[in-house]
Amino acid sequence: MPVWLREHCWRQTASAVYLSLPVRGLRVTPANIFCTDQYLKVSIPPFLFEAILYAPIDDTNSTAKIGNGVIFFTLYKKEAAMWDSLTLGNADKEKLQYLRENAVLKAHEKAKEETEAKKVTKQEHKKYALEATMKLEEAERKRIEDLKEKERQKVTKELELWQKQQEDAEKQKRVQKEGELHEEIEQLKEKKKEKMNKTGIPHEGTSKTRLKPTKGHGSYSIFSENLKEEQLPAPRSAATIKINFTSRVFPTALRESRVAEEEEWLRKQAEARRTVSADLSELEDLKEEEKNPDWLKEKGNKMFATGNYLAAVNAYNLAVRLNSKLPLLYLNRAACHLKLRNLHKAIEDSSKALELLTPPVPDNENARAKAYVRRGTAFCQLELYTEGLQDYEAALKIDPENKTIEKDAEKIRHLIQGTTQDS
Repeated sequence: MPVWLREHCWRQTASAVYLSLPVRGLRVTPANIFCTDQYLKVSIPPFLFEAILYAPIDDTNSTAKIGNGVIFFTLYKKEAAMWDSLTLGNADKEKLQYLRENAVLKAHEKAKEETEAKKVTKQEHKKYALEATMKLEEAERKRIEDLKEKERQKVTKELELWQKQQEDAEKQKRVQKEGELHEEIEQLKEKKKEKMNKTGIPHEGTSKTRLKPTKGHGSYSIFSENLKEEQLPAPRSAATIKINFTSRVFPTALRESRVAEEEEWLRKQAEARRTVSADLSELEDLKEEEKNPDWLKEKGNKMFATGNYLAAVNAYNLAVRLNSKLPLLYLNRAACHLKLRNLHKAIEDSSKALELLTPPVPDNENARAKAYVRRGTAFCQLELYTEGLQDYEAALKIDPENKTIEKDAEKIRHLIQGTTQDS
């Protein structure tokens, strides 16, 4: 059985009714309140308040405020008049039941209408959004087509201009060739005239008076002698000039190289390439390419590039077990240990790489500089700044134009100075 809430107070004006319902100690939400134009209900199980109102109200604009253990209703009357009481008096049970059921039915119909109205509004909003989206897409498509058309026109104009320039250049070349050909023809004509003039003019020292031709075979003996003297010499014979260059493996000139050290470095590299430990028992399950240290090194490099440093270390470890004479394996593994904060292992691998990068030649300068930098970085992260500075200075001697190494070395010097001043 419900517990009826009888305690309440109300007051009214010609246009509104103000109802105060105490609900101390009860948790009230808007879902506990039900109101229609002539029916008011507050259900907080097991408590219940119900009122068949004296006259109809405007349930749409009426309000209910919950707070401080009280529900305060503001009920606006549909017709301005003073009520004799809050509830309808002298009503039998059947009428009260009818009013109650009618109020619930009206509430359901109103909720259904509101749902339908919301559905229609939602559909209209969707339709509007779809139309707006289609308009935007159409505008964007038109804009893209306009841009394409402008670009096509621009490219067409550039192509036409380029074709015109090519035609002008070809025409200019053709005119130039015709002019050169004409000049060559004129030069040949001039040479021919000069030759003819030389053959027709007597040598200096002879008489300026014109010689009279005489009859007989000896009339033109002077001209025939001049022609014999002016015959051109035979062309020189062709020959082949041989040029020999000193064979070099390294990019430096022979005068700047250290031949003995370079040959020793090449010998060590060739020996390292041949040194492969093929007696490991775990190699039986590996593929053929996985037994190649160079393949494993490239695999480790790819793993390092993707940030998978543990997998890269594993690849370098197997490559070192296959061939422990390749310095780049230790150098790359040192970079992985730096990323993993294995600083002592990074120092060991860098030192091993420097040990294998001997003798120092131009071919291994870059690798030696990296080894010094990585070992110096590990020393500095272990707060051994003096040892780190020594390695950075050694790298600077190898690559003095590297601004990054120079800046890092300067930072380490400042750290050492600051540590000295603090102590």
